[in-house]
Amino acid sequence: MQSLLNCTLKRYQDIKAKQESRKIRINAAGGGRPEKLSIQEQVCLCLFYLRQMPTFQVLGMLFGVSKTEANDTFHYWISILRDILPASLLEQVSNNESDLLFVQEILTNFRLLVDSLEQPIYRDCDQKEQQKYFFGKKRQHTLKSLMIGMPEGKDIVEVEVGVPGPTADINLFRKSQKEFNKSQPFSGDKAFQGGENITTPHKRKPKRELSQQQKDENKALSSNRIFIEHLIRLLKIFRIASQRFRLKLDTYEQIILTVCGESALREGFPPQATANPKGLVRLRIGSLVLPT
Repeated sequence: MQSLLNCTLKRYQDIKAKQESRKIRINAAGGGRPEKLSIQEQVCLCLFYLRQMPTFQVLGMLFGVSKTEANDTFHYWISILRDILPASLLEQVSNNESDLLFVQEILTNFRLLVDSLEQPIYRDCDQKEQQKYFFGKKRQHTLKSLMIGMPEGKDIVEVEVGVPGPTADINLFRKSQKEFNKSQPFSGDKAFQGGENITTPHKRKPKRELSQQQKDENKALSSNRIFIEHLIRLLKIFRIASQRFRLKLDTYEQIILTVCGESALREGFPPQATANPKGLVRLRIGSLVLPT
């Protein structure tokens, strides 16, 4: 937590210094009404909302500010937190092509776990928008995300966030697969059958039973794949990622990716995660050290 606060404060100071350098001042800096909350309290307000998702009126009462100020404070700091918390391993190295290729090559040594998750949203007034997000299987309007994780749930490798609920899991997987080496192996459930380089359970055909060997293989696959469910649980500890999403949909990707980064930091995997001028980064994949 302290490393997050320190990194957030550093980024805040950099933003303020950059804004100040662009201003042509008549009055000296430091005027105006002082803020009621310290920087640390404002960051805690943002994190508290992600974790508990109260109304902004209740949030303001808890922190001794107005509803409007609580709302403004949250939306200001969520962008900073998103900037310093990489949501996944691939995002961490996405700006450096050589590092990205290095990580993609390392990942081929692991069979990555894949699964999707859905979150309900409020029904739109426009009928066409309703149809876009309505998922008939659950009889809800939803947004779907895809998570790809390390074996044994050691870290989040990649996430695809905020596509309409009716989108097929296999189509979402094929889109995310472009971020990996062509030989990268995966493991998923029956929804990903037909995908390339992905191991899925045997599916029982009509009026036919699975053989004992197939049942044993399915059981072994489920035992290994359960860890991706544990990663999804880490996100859903945050109520903003599990309950009906109440904010504007154009903020969904930013918020859920921030929760992914906060989950990784909160759980401490890998424990060597540290801060640098660009933000909080992971340093290892399994037993291999990443370039910094």
